[in-house]
Amino acid sequence: MTIVKTHARRGRPPNAQREHGDTRELLLRCGMEIFAEQGFAATGIDAVLKRVSVPKGSFYHYFDSKEAFGQAVLQRYADYFGRKLDRWLLDETELPLRRIRHFVDDAKEGMKKHEFRRGCLVGNLGQEVIVLPESFRNELENILLDWQRRLADCLRQAASQRQICLSSNCDDLSAYFWIGWEGAVMRARLVRDAAPLEVFAAGFLAGITR
Repeated sequence: MTIVKTHARRGRPPNAQREHGDTRELLLRCGMEIFAEQGFAATGIDAVLKRVSVPKGSFYHYFDSKEAFGQAVLQRYADYFGRKLDRWLLDETELPLRRIRHFVDDAKEGMKKHEFRRGCLVGNLGQEVIVLPESFRNELENILLDWQRRLADCLRQAASQRQICLSSNCDDLSAYFWIGWEGAVMRARLVRDAAPLEVFAAGFLAGITR
């Protein structure tokens, strides 16, 4: 009997077959990770494809352009972060201000887990807005307004439970929080430490409970 030896191919192993939906999801998850690390303008499509071992033809099957991909990633991140906010801010087993504290603590742990390489994807893109396609501007603002609405609802519950002054302008307080929070996230990445997040959160909570 003749034994035929097979020789392993050099280079990368062949990709496992993926369902179409799985490939799109893989690209979106990679996009969230890489945009949170280095932003949109500095990220080439080839870098995304290399990270997930997806051929360029498959990418353009799902997305017409880098801009379309960026928009889809941004929407996926908005959905993900919205669920994260709901998990903390709608937790009726905790007092409203305690829910905010839990959100902050979770964010601190998340940044530590990734060694402060990743920031807020919305914040990253907001800093690039001058060089981004115009289609991103309104979408970024709408996402921030959605986050403000969610937090303002939590603050209104805090007011109704007398944790903060009943006459507090919760919409303005929420806007103030997110403006400051994005700056704190940027500073935390700069110093590679969660201290800026804690400084801001402690100051915010102390200021509204006086």
